[in-house]
Amino acid sequence: MRLSLGLLAALITTAGLTPAASAAPPESHPSYAYDQAIRETAWVETGTDHDRDGKIDRVAADVIRPRATVRVPVILDVSPYYACCGRGNESQKKTYAPDGTPQQFPLFLDNYFVPRGYAVVLADVGGTNRSSGCFDDVGSGNAVVNWLNGRAKAFDAPDGGRPVRAGWATGDVGAIGKSQDGATAIGMAASGIAGLKTIVPIEGVADNYSQLIANGAPLATPEHTGSAFTYNERAAELCKPFEADIKARAGTNGDYNAYWRSVNHVPRAGQVRASVLAAQGFGDWVVPPDQFAAWWDALGRAGVPRQAWLSQAGHTDPFDLQRAQWVETLHRWFDRWLLGLPNGVEHEPAVHLETAPDRWTDLRSWPPATTSATLHPSSDGTLGRRGSGTATVVDDPAIGREQWAAGSSAAVFKGAPLTAPVRIAGSPSVTITASADKTAARLGVALVDYGSADERNTANYGSGVKNLATRSCWGASSAGDSACFLDTTADLVSVGHRIVAAGWADLGHHASLRHGEPLVPGRVYSMTFTLTALDHVVPAGHRLGLLLGGTDGQLFDPALPVLGDTLTFDLARTSVTFGLTKPEH
Repeated sequence: MRLSLGLLAALITTAGLTPAASAAPPESHPSYAYDQAIRETAWVETGTDHDRDGKIDRVAADVIRPRATVRVPVILDVSPYYACCGRGNESQKKTYAPDGTPQQFPLFLDNYFVPRGYAVVLADVGGTNRSSGCFDDVGSGNAVVNWLNGRAKAFDAPDGGRPVRAGWATGDVGAIGKSQDGATAIGMAASGIAGLKTIVPIEGVADNYSQLIANGAPLATPEHTGSAFTYNERAAELCKPFEADIKARAGTNGDYNAYWRSVNHVPRAGQVRASVLAAQGFGDWVVPPDQFAAWWDALGRAGVPRQAWLSQAGHTDPFDLQRAQWVETLHRWFDRWLLGLPNGVEHEPAVHLETAPDRWTDLRSWPPATTSATLHPSSDGTLGRRGSGTATVVDDPAIGREQWAAGSSAAVFKGAPLTAPVRIAGSPSVTITASADKTAARLGVALVDYGSADERNTANYGSGVKNLATRSCWGASSAGDSACFLDTTADLVSVGHRIVAAGWADLGHHASLRHGEPLVPGRVYSMTFTLTALDHVVPAGHRLGLLLGGTDGQLFDPALPVLGDTLTFDLARTSVTFGLTKPEH
């Protein structure tokens, strides 16, 4: 077997060259001066003309790499947010010198990894910041991977210019990013592109249908969906036909059609050639944890090497939860999958789980083996093994699930106080049997832990963390790019209840997500769907609750049509099913 020069150099910089039984696992060390790193931009051709200007679209890829004589692997973050919104808990944006040379690379990846023999490439999704074209995130990312492997052209200018080749790159790429950036990494991996060796999606969307349409119920009007808000001035005009075409193919009726199949990456887990280190917060209502759970399960069935960090936080980066341990984990992960160092990280526990604020444990697998439990609501407000009676709810789209939990505009059912703590883990499901007095009705369901506790503040889309005034440094700095970031701590709040899982649906899609139908007023329909994933311990003395409602005002766009329906639930044929196991200690 031949070693690449980059890998050989990495091995030389590890802790000792003589094998020893007691030696620490090999790792890369700072060997290159950060302030001497090469900073440049390559405009990479995508092979498409989405903005229809008669030219091949070009993605702006900002590069920072060691001033080395050996080839190096690449850590890649493809994002639409480098100009409009920023990245990280300080909303950092890219900055440039007057001549256009990249100066600030948001986040710590460049500061920490470039001295250790990695290049970092931050690419602007098509139509955003300095890229031409339109919002094709996977196409944008794959074009950069192709360029790094000699399969695509790039130039030193957005239009015209001289060819730029990536002869400095080994061709091995790791894609990382949070939210949309994480979704892009997932889509790239699901495409099976050669050269992508690992991905680190943080709160990334794997199924765009379930992110934007809840079991047949669109979450927003067409005018309030899409990526136009991230476009640069040029793309905002040129990409109107591109966006219109996507909206036409997506439809407005909530049906799962050919377009939505094309942007659902879960069924394509078998095409993934990369290892996966995922991160997800169970308190994340921006990208709910059902996105992670479906992708995680599919990766397991496909035999893809996978590990995960699972927290009780909201939409936040593990860098702001356990900073030192996360940086160490990333370091070892990239060393293993991009440098090929045999550090054994892939044989360590698969899941790092936060069981309560700032209390973590390691697990060999997730979800754990559980015993299935099914509970039914009753008209007397109880939740138990048998259900009876009916409950009526008048739909009010101005009221959301947190208000439901307090008894407003929803039917509330509670079990008896627990005599011992129980852990609920995995993906619960509900079966709803109900009728409506109109031809359309939305359903909202939530599983609630009733009882006093100090929890991360995530109920109203909070991250569950807050910034401190102090800073810690992770890597080397330059005049234009500091390695020091605001420290964080848990943002805790005392609560009397916590919604631990929720789900939503359009009752007209009771028979199939592919084809909804108008309801017959008064006719009873049954529908089963999955709630958001969870891993939550309900303490002794607390009560488990179930909420049955209509339109969740915390989720659905207020610009959507008001349905004005009244739902009648058949409680004997309505139930929630979830997995129970013993709490981790």
